[in-house]
Amino acid sequence: MAQPRVLILRAPGTNCDQETAHAFERAGGRTESLHVKRLLESPAALADFQILCLPGGFSYGDDIAAGRILGNQIRHHLQDWLHEFHAAGKLILGICNGFQILIKSGILLPLADDFTAPATLSWNDGGKFEDRWVPLVTSGADKCVFFRGIERMYLPIAHAEGKFVPQSAGVLKALEENGQLVLRYGTSVTSPARMQASVAYPENPNGSLADVAGICDATGRVCGLMPHPERHLDFTHHPQWTRQPPREAGDGLRVFQNAVEFFA
Repeated sequence: MAQPRVLILRAPGTNCDQETAHAFERAGGRTESLHVKRLLESPAALADFQILCLPGGFSYGDDIAAGRILGNQIRHHLQDWLHEFHAAGKLILGICNGFQILIKSGILLPLADDFTAPATLSWNDGGKFEDRWVPLVTSGADKCVFFRGIERMYLPIAHAEGKFVPQSAGVLKALEENGQLVLRYGTSVTSPARMQASVAYPENPNGSLADVAGICDATGRVCGLMPHPERHLDFTHHPQWTRQPPREAGDGLRVFQNAVEFFA
């Protein structure tokens, strides 16, 4: 199997880069962590990689809004390079803060002519930072490279601005019909997406409309999710692992294996 190269892009405030690099290495990738300033100096370096990952944390201290500053840097200085990277059939993953960055840069969902986004990630309904484990279910996961073969997961979340809010009911409907609402909070998807949460707190920890925890782009090769798969690689990471039979791996490892195996 080919060993794809994975670029872990970090910025001031990023704090999940080492765990994410470890996850991709466990899955068989070859990782390199690079500060965004180095990439801004030499954006052509993107061509040396097959997977780009924006990990979690608090890039630039989440000043203005979570992911806004790094998202603007990408939109103004790296957008064309990333579009070329994507057009070459490569993968882009954003985890937590990385999801926020992908949304605000327009890489995940194209921005309108006035630079407004079709969806955003806003403050949790509870008005505070949430750090807990949540059940998750995939929806049409065959479309998204990262979730192929996955039906359910149990992963931790840790964020203050994770509520998924589409611009309108029409945007939400279009995303659902195109199979882009690939990860939801809860244990089942029993009804069409609607402009409200159907799963109660704390399983839906932020009030995301339609219980959305992650989405992909139209190709399924760009994905953003709020939960942290890199924090559940081993079955012993599960908070109740001593009460469960041993398993080969935690729920999150499959996400990274899917990305690596895409280039096999």
